[in-house]
Amino acid sequence: MVTCYLRYEIDPYKKREFEHYARLWIPLVERFGGTHHGYFLPHEGASDIALALFAFDSLADYETYRKRVAEDVDCKAAFAYAERTRLYPAL
Repeated sequence: MVTCYLRYEIDPYKKREFEHYARLWIPLVERFGGTHHGYFLPHEGASDIALALFAFDSLADYETYRKRVAEDVDCKAAFAYAERTRLYPAL
């Protein structure tokens, strides 16, 4: 099993946009064979950090997911929403 995580720094003025974006990706990951474990925010400390966790049975399945996501119209729309609202994973 391969578990991926993305770390986000959430603009406090864009919490609603982030929640919408997060809700877009859960069914998309699952549509392409992954298991989305949700978005996790710290209980204590900084409240502007979120982690997204999702898993695939194998690295090959994850690589297939990446290819399919790049071509899927709904995924492209989710990426475009993130671009418009400037929601990016933290590097």
